[in-house]
Amino acid sequence: MSTGKEQLDVDEEFTAVEADDAEPVVEVAKTNLSKRRTIDNLLEERRLQKQLADYDFDL
Repeated sequence: MSTGKEQLDVDEEFTAVEADDAEPVVEVAKTNLSKRRTIDNLLEERRLQKQLADYDFDL
């Protein structure tokens, strides 16, 4: 068990992230969301085309 008196290693060379560095993360998230929506739309279209192909038009 831990005694609670252990020495922790601290990184002394910490550098703060500037606002300019944070923007590409937002762009990547938007790009990933856009790609996901595109894939979802293609899958939905494929599903609807399959339903249409399976539909019995001779009612």
